[in-house]
Amino acid sequence: MKIVEAGRFIAFEGLDGSGKTTQAKLLATRLSKIGFPTQITSEPTDSVIGKLIKQHMMEIVHFDEKTVAALFVADRLNHILNETDGETDGICTILKKGINVISDRYYFSSYAYHSVHAPMDWVIQANSLSENILRPDLNIFIDVPTDICIERISLNRTKPQRYETIKHLQEVLNNYHIAFDKLKDREIVVKVDGTKSPDEVSDEIWLKIFDLFPIIEPTKNEQKIRD
Repeated sequence: MKIVEAGRFIAFEGLDGSGKTTQAKLLATRLSKIGFPTQITSEPTDSVIGKLIKQHMMEIVHFDEKTVAALFVADRLNHILNETDGETDGICTILKKGINVISDRYYFSSYAYHSVHAPMDWVIQANSLSENILRPDLNIFIDVPTDICIERISLNRTKPQRYETIKHLQEVLNNYHIAFDKLKDREIVVKVDGTKSPDEVSDEIWLKIFDLFPIIEPTKNEQKIRD
C-alpha cells in the first residue's frame, strides 16, 4: 500500500490591495508545473456563511463587528473540516490526499482586521480551535504601505468595500505586526516586500519555500541569493 505524504499548507496574508491574491495564484501555478499538485482557496469562502460575510463587506447587510468575527470563525472551521466530495472538500481532506493547499487569508487576517473592533486576545481565543486543528506550515505576509494599497484598490474597484479606507487599513497593518510579534514562538511568518513588480515578488516568495519542498533544487543563482 502506497503511503501518501500529506500536502503542505501555506497561508497568504496582507492588506487589501497588497497583491497577495495574485501571488497566491502565481505560487500555486509554479508548484503545480514542477509536479507538486496544489489547490488554491480563499477566505471568506463561497459557503453559506462566507456569502453572508461578503454581503456584509459589500454593505448589502450589516452585522455587529463581533458577529462578523464569529462568522469568520464558523466559516474557517467549515473551510478546514468540510468532508463533502468534490471541489468543496475541506482543507484537511485535501491535504490528506497529498495535495498542497494555498489559502488567500487565514486566521492572521482575523487577528489583524477584527482586532480593530475587539481585543486581539479575544479574537485569537475565538480562533483557537482552527489553530489547534490546522496551523499553516508557512504564513507569507505581503508587506505594502497603506497608501499604495488604496491606490491599487481605486484602480481595480468602481466602489471601495467596507473597511477599505486608509485609516482602517493602517490600523489593520499595525495589528498584523502586533500579532506576528505576539505569536512569533508558535507561528512561522515570512515577510515579503510587495511594492516590487509581481514577478520580483513571486521570485522572492519562491526562495522562501524551499525548506517546505526539499525536493526542489534551487538554481545556483537562487542559492546565492538565499545565502
